[in-house]
Amino acid sequence: MTNWGFICVVVLLSRYSETQGLTHSRFQVIFLPRRSSVHCYWGLLMSVSWLVVCLNHGYSTDPKPQFKEKYFPQIMDHFNFNSMGNGTYEQRYLITDEYWKKGSGPIFFYTGNEGDIWEFALNSGFITELAAQQRALVIFAEHRYYGKSLPFGQDSFNIPEVGLLTVEQALADYAIMITELKQQLGASACPVIVFGGSYGGMLSVYMRLRYPNIVAGALAASAPILSTAGMGESKQFFQDVTSDFENYAPECRDAVRGAFQRLQDLAQIEDYGRIQSAFSLCKTPSSYKDIHQLNGLLRNAFTLMAMLDYPYSTHFMGSMPANPVKVACDTMLGGADLLHALKDTAGIVYNSTGDLTCFDLYTLYVECADPTGCGLGFNSLAWDYQACTEIEMCYESNNVSDMFPLMPFTEKQREQYCSKRWGVIPRPGWLKTQFWGDALSTASNIIFSNGDLDPWANGGVRSELEVDRLIGMGQNDRFSPCQLRGFNLATAQLTRPTL
Repeated sequence: MTNWGFICVVVLLSRYSETQGLTHSRFQVIFLPRRSSVHCYWGLLMSVSWLVVCLNHGYSTDPKPQFKEKYFPQIMDHFNFNSMGNGTYEQRYLITDEYWKKGSGPIFFYTGNEGDIWEFALNSGFITELAAQQRALVIFAEHRYYGKSLPFGQDSFNIPEVGLLTVEQALADYAIMITELKQQLGASACPVIVFGGSYGGMLSVYMRLRYPNIVAGALAASAPILSTAGMGESKQFFQDVTSDFENYAPECRDAVRGAFQRLQDLAQIEDYGRIQSAFSLCKTPSSYKDIHQLNGLLRNAFTLMAMLDYPYSTHFMGSMPANPVKVACDTMLGGADLLHALKDTAGIVYNSTGDLTCFDLYTLYVECADPTGCGLGFNSLAWDYQACTEIEMCYESNNVSDMFPLMPFTEKQREQYCSKRWGVIPRPGWLKTQFWGDALSTASNIIFSNGDLDPWANGGVRSELEVDRLIGMGQNDRFSPCQLRGFNLATAQLTRPTL
């Protein structure tokens, strides 16, 4: 049966991208026929027809919903009846029904990822804009072990309590929550579309694969479902981060590489005093371990700027100026001394307020099982554990295809770290087995959206697949979950639409 609501979501996403100046030669909506071209033409015609229907209702550019914070009594362990019995924990979720056509409007459900759910709700304006258009109920669910959804409170990250932090448990949480809330709200007949960005986008895909009886369709923005399943090359991520800076100015890449080389030269002769002075470190480094930590901290700064390269200032995952990649490159190219320029560039991330008088290597950055960074606090502990179990993040820089120092992170290194830190041995290939990898021949009603400059894009689905009812999208935005952010004039002026 044709899911008209899902078609409307697809068309409105296309229309929304057009309003942001993203419809051009590199923006595409692909209907992928597997058996006949007739299906493709039919899908195209239906999309055009529903474009008229959807847009006739008008387009709301910036609704600001009033979310209510609530808690859902969630089962602790969905898969073992003996371990916890029917014990529950309080899972937080946010909900707004101010746009909803009660009893018949769709439900837009955000599959929360690695952080406080308010952070995602306040930075995903596209969902509420679309909800106003489609008269939808909107729910943002917090992922177990993140934010305030801690099954064991302050003891949640002890061993073995942390063992209930798995992708499968999180998906079951969402399935149970959706089912019970639909009953409570008299919404049994309302179709559910799940949304998510990054890891949350992965979860949206998995929800459609695992619970197609509950979820009618999924929009996955910047979802690296392939690379985190151990597919692809380990060099790809940092190569793509480098490309973002190189695309602004090749000289920027060269300056960054030169600065790291200068740091390495000083480390080799153990001129730690010069390094401490150049980078305003709180303590003078004294070992290879300290230099390795400094390299990780600096590399992480460039990673965050590439991921958050919005054309306007943001306070999501830290405070960033508008166009941080441009600001970084201008800083690198404008400094008289490469090391001082590298320090000032890192300060865009670590000292945005200018209040820090020195950089503490081991508090500003914590090395973990995710070389792209785990962050700080409880949320970082949760993500570190996931990167040690199901999420494969063996990404490494090599100073050949990227601008960063040689920093390998092999499966063996991951195994050693995770065994020592969490007492677990990772299972390579588990996500591919559980959630299909690129073998999506029987999947349907999933939108994959990626930005050309997003360093996570090549870890996800970008090319045309031999699959019915799957849609691949690509656009020239800087950070693909920008697809989930609200309308902003700065974004609309990025590119000029072309037909």
